[in-house]
Amino acid sequence: MGHLSTHVLDTAQGRPAQNVVIDVHILDADGSWNHVTQVTTNSDGRTDQPILAGDRFRAGTYMLTFHIGSYFKRVGLTTADQPFLDLVPLRFSIADDEDRYHVPLLATPWSYSTYRGS
Repeated sequence: MGHLSTHVLDTAQGRPAQNVVIDVHILDADGSWNHVTQVTTNSDGRTDQPILAGDRFRAGTYMLTFHIGSYFKRVGLTTADQPFLDLVPLRFSIADDEDRYHVPLLATPWSYSTYRGS
């Protein structure tokens, strides 16, 4: 059975990013974004359960929006009222709802990267 998971790594400090809020949206047929759920990372920078699994996990175009600016402000790496990176949206497609999709975020207050993991 397929599922969607993530983790967030604070590469500026070399540790998992704890308590990062992530909004999950799916693109509807009419072109609008539908909010599916909101999750928060645990002490390991992961969610306790897959973000989407079972009947909730289906093929489509998704967007994970990571609230990374508030995380870096909370841990003291940025004090700016308007951080360089605030919300980081990752838009991607799921083609096979029987496969596992892992979409991590590696971030500093000034940069980020992602990849499709397993």
